[in-house]
Amino acid sequence: MGLYMVESIATYRERVPLLFLISLLGFGIAIWKYKPAVSNNCTPNPTSDNESQKTYPPIEPLPDFNWETTEPLKFRPFKPKYHLTMALSNLDPSTLIQMDKTYKDRLAIRSSLLQKHPDVVIGINNETDPRIYAAIRELYVFVVGTYLPTRYPRMFRLTFQPSDDNKKTGTKTKTILESMVTGEKTPLHFDDHEPGSRTGRKELETLGTLVDEEFLILLPESSPTDSSSNQGGSEKYILEAYTTFFPSGFDTRKKLGLRLASIHTPVPGYKEKLERSMDRFFARIDVGQFVQRVNWSITTDSELFAAFGGVHGDKGEGEKTLNLGELDLDSTVLRCERQTLHRLPQSKGLVFAFHTYTYPIQMIKDEGLGEDLAAAIDGLKEGNVPEMHWYKRGPVWGEAVKEFLRS
Repeated sequence: MGLYMVESIATYRERVPLLFLISLLGFGIAIWKYKPAVSNNCTPNPTSDNESQKTYPPIEPLPDFNWETTEPLKFRPFKPKYHLTMALSNLDPSTLIQMDKTYKDRLAIRSSLLQKHPDVVIGINNETDPRIYAAIRELYVFVVGTYLPTRYPRMFRLTFQPSDDNKKTGTKTKTILESMVTGEKTPLHFDDHEPGSRTGRKELETLGTLVDEEFLILLPESSPTDSSSNQGGSEKYILEAYTTFFPSGFDTRKKLGLRLASIHTPVPGYKEKLERSMDRFFARIDVGQFVQRVNWSITTDSELFAAFGGVHGDKGEGEKTLNLGELDLDSTVLRCERQTLHRLPQSKGLVFAFHTYTYPIQMIKDEGLGEDLAAAIDGLKEGNVPEMHWYKRGPVWGEAVKEFLRS
C-alpha cells in the first residue's frame, strides 16, 4: 500500500522486534566510494561533477544475471495474528532494485499509465524548490549512472556520446545509459530546454518507466537549525516528490506536502502505536543504512494501478459481502510490497521505495498454505489493532477467500 509503511505483519526475511529496531537507530553501515560501470573501453564517470555520489556504498555486480529466466521474489508474510509494528530488517544496498522476468511487460504498463495519468503517477510538491530538485537529481544520478549499469551489466551499460557543449559537466561528451532490454537510451543530464528540466519531473518520469519500482522522496519540514517546528519531538518529514505507478488503494497526489503522521491518518492504530517511533526513526536513520519490510493484503482486482480505491475500507456505505461464487479466482491475489528506506548521502533526503508483487490465491492454495492464509485473515481481527480487518476490506472478501482456501 505504498507509503503506508505500518501495514506489515512480517519482514522480508525475519521479524525484528521494536526494541531491537530502536537499537538500530545509531547504527551506520560503512561508507565507501563506488566505481561506475563502463562499456566499450570508455570510462564514463558521472561522479566527476558536483552531483557526485561518493558516499553511496559499493554495489555488487551480477555479471551473469538473466532477467528473462528470473522468477519474481516470493513473499508469504502472513502470520496467525496481526500486530501493528514497524517490523524492519536490514537491507543489502546491492539488492535495492529487483529485476525479474516480468520487467519488460511491467515497463509497458508503466509507459501506458504515464500517458493516461501523468499527474497521478508523478508528483512534485513545489517545482521551484531547489531542495526538492537536488534530492530528485541525486537519486536519479545514482540509479541511472551507477546502480543499474553496475548491478545489471547484461541489461544496462554506460556510453559516451558527442556533445557540442555540455555545460553541466564541462565536457564535450555526455553520458548515456543504454538499455540492452528495450534499446532505450537515457541521458544522465537533460538539456535545459527540455520540458520538465530543472524541476525534477523529467527525472521522475524516466525513473518511473526505467525500473519497476516506486520512489517517494521525503525532506525535513524545516532546516535543522530552525527548532521552532520541532519543539517536543523529532524532526518531521514531508512527502515532497514521488513516482507511484502501482499504488495500492491511494492517490499519492493527496499525500504531497503532508507530514508522515498525516499521510498515515487512515491507518487504524497508527497515532497511538507508531507515530512517535516512526518520526524518530525517519529523523535518525543514517546515511548508508538501508532497511526493508514487506506488507500484505488481499485484492479482488489484480490491476497493479489502484490509485482510486477498492483496496481499503470505506467509511461510507457498507460494501456488499462477496460469496465464493462471486469471487473471481483469476483476479483475486495476495498483494505484497517489498518496501525499502534509505537516506540520500548529499541532500540527506529520505527515499521510500517499493516493488509490488502479486500472487494468485490459487498459487497459495497449491503450495499447501491455504489454511495458513485463512488463519491470517481471521488473525487481522485478533492482534493489537482489530480494526485492521476492516481497513483491509476483510468484511468484503474475507469469508469467500477463506472458504476457497479451505475447500
